[in-house]
Amino acid sequence: MTTAPTGVPGHVPLVHLLRDGLVEGVHHGSVVVLAPDGSVLFRAGDADTACYPRSAAKPIQAVAMARLGLSVPAHLLALAAASHSGEPFHLAGAECLLESCGAAESELGNPAALPYDPVERDRWVAAGRPARKLAHNCSGKHAAMLHTARMHRWSTVDYLEPDHPLQRAIADTVQDLSGEGIAHTAADGCGAPLFAVSLRGLTAAIGRIAGAPDGTPDALVARAIRAHPEHVAGTRRDVAALMKAVPGLIAKDGFEAVQVAALPDGTAIGVKIADGADRARLPVTLAALAAAGVDPDLLAPFAPRDLTVTGELGRAHDRRNQP
Repeated sequence: MTTAPTGVPGHVPLVHLLRDGLVEGVHHGSVVVLAPDGSVLFRAGDADTACYPRSAAKPIQAVAMARLGLSVPAHLLALAAASHSGEPFHLAGAECLLESCGAAESELGNPAALPYDPVERDRWVAAGRPARKLAHNCSGKHAAMLHTARMHRWSTVDYLEPDHPLQRAIADTVQDLSGEGIAHTAADGCGAPLFAVSLRGLTAAIGRIAGAPDGTPDALVARAIRAHPEHVAGTRRDVAALMKAVPGLIAKDGFEAVQVAALPDGTAIGVKIADGADRARLPVTLAALAAAGVDPDLLAPFAPRDLTVTGELGRAHDRRNQP
């Protein structure tokens, strides 16, 4: 098993910001499209240097917990793989995960926060509601981690430590699905261990989850994500809308403009925008999905104005759109 090198990735220009036809800004990044067997269908930039997957790793973490025996209703398994928006049904789901294993909100290792969704956040602020751990976008994952640890009678006060049995199992699953060794371990913004692999390895992992054989824990996670996309994100999030628009798609975004998505056959795409600008993530994701064979008509409603995919990916997208 190889390990991705660390260093400064060789990103390339991917997105032009246009104002009245003039290029006003340029976003660099990297993108890769993989076939079901893991071979490269398209690549621009650097898919081989180690990077942090951020919350795009959550489906892998959910698979690890499912492999450890986590058995909950599908909408709660989707929430375990979520960066949720903090809408009422998200908080209710996270609370259900806690109650089902006898845990309390105070045991969550993630910080307190206001809801990620701006509409919900404004409502909380207007009502004078304080930040809560349950409202943090990672609370579903953390509640599932507590649930899994309690199920195995592991300690929970240290469930976020990299050498905890739960986190070791997650690290093993990252390596199994990515086909790579872990290049570096850090702490994510929610406090959970963050395992760096290459963009290609991360993309391979999401493809293996999407194409997993029926009846496996991996397939259960993919099915839950497909069935409950709004639990994975939120009612006003592009990730959920994309999954509803493209049959069988599973998709997950992450902070610092990371995005992965995969079709039911295991064809997968991975995106990393160099400067972390989320506005560039969606147009590159759409172009990569088109290059992977998704009908451009399904993707057209999501195309942002004044942002144009450029370079090799733009040309690959244009070729895919030609009759």
